[in-house]
Amino acid sequence: MLRLLDFAFRSQFAITVGLTVACSFSSNSALADATATLPLGITANQPAEGASVALDNGTFMVPYTQKIPGTDIEFEMIPVPGGEFTMGTSEDADGFVEDEGPTVKVKVAPMWVAKTETRWDMYKEYMRMYSVFKEFEARGIRPVSEDNQADAVTAPTELYDPSFTFEYGEAADQPAVTMTQYAAQQFTKWLSRISDVQYRLPTEAEWEYAARAGTTTAYSWGDDAGDIEEYAWYFDNSLEGPGVVGTKKPNPFGLYDMHGNAAEWTINEYTENGYQWMVDEQPVDATAAARFPTNPYPCVARGGSWEMDPPELRSAARLASNDEDWKEEDPNFPRSPWWFTSDPSRGVGFRLFRSLKDLPQETIVQFWEPLPEETKMDVESRVTEGRSGYGLVDENLPGEAAKLKE
Repeated sequence: MLRLLDFAFRSQFAITVGLTVACSFSSNSALADATATLPLGITANQPAEGASVALDNGTFMVPYTQKIPGTDIEFEMIPVPGGEFTMGTSEDADGFVEDEGPTVKVKVAPMWVAKTETRWDMYKEYMRMYSVFKEFEARGIRPVSEDNQADAVTAPTELYDPSFTFEYGEAADQPAVTMTQYAAQQFTKWLSRISDVQYRLPTEAEWEYAARAGTTTAYSWGDDAGDIEEYAWYFDNSLEGPGVVGTKKPNPFGLYDMHGNAAEWTINEYTENGYQWMVDEQPVDATAAARFPTNPYPCVARGGSWEMDPPELRSAARLASNDEDWKEEDPNFPRSPWWFTSDPSRGVGFRLFRSLKDLPQETIVQFWEPLPEETKMDVESRVTEGRSGYGLVDENLPGEAAKLKE
């Protein structure tokens, strides 16, 4: 049984902890053996201050900062305790929207969640892979074949008209936006394979749990939208674009911009009847509540953006993607699998999540790769025409890419 000890924000929320979680190492091993090779974000000793989550074997999940290999770019991950929560909005609640019900109780395993949304400085490193992979291909370096393609990713093509995507800013500390769900998936695969740490998009249930942070109100600070100025970048206070990440108040878990700034991709397909499928299927926990898309759209982004009004920023609010509308100004055919061109896509980004225990290969591949055949065909079309390509991604990639500059 997991237990919470001295979590920095314990006084601000109440969580029912009742979930047994397998750790990344054997619970039968002596603590000294288990801590000899602790995973990133696990420590043998409880920190004197700050967030920590106690595990059965006597170790602790703690915040950690990771550098993207080959760069000086860093991002921070925050430990989020496991528990149980009620997902969605009850029918008698103010502002109820039909696709936010029926409510369903969901168990959640401990996880790490990025302190902020994925920033432009992070995403542009992934964008840089387009020229790197093309150069590899031209030089016959790290060739991709049917035998190793499972280790490869695609990089987003260069923006056809950067002035649209970057009209409201491309500062290093602003949230990266306008990428498709597929592009966000590939970013998490790229980062995971070069860092050897398993990152991914969240399920809807995981995202809402992280956003609520133990609260049951419309927003993580309460029901009063009048307080939104302190916590979120939204339409009335952000007419010139998204704000710098992490400059508003965090939620009780210490996560910034869960409301507003950029709406954040989840892995889930959008369902008009809300969570009836979860009521029917009873997934064992929030991670198992992944509803992998069978079509390119609609998929679900959460949290609302700087372009939206307070009701669209509630913890339970859902945004359904629409590729036809969001790619309306894309002059390419087929339209880009990596980029959107039309609002509200300038307010859509994503945040990194990481499970306490790595997901099995057959599961994580569904978080990293597209299932819709239409998306696969669009990608293959771009590759065949030479407008994109695959690149092998592993811990040696940053060093090989650096050699191109020599």
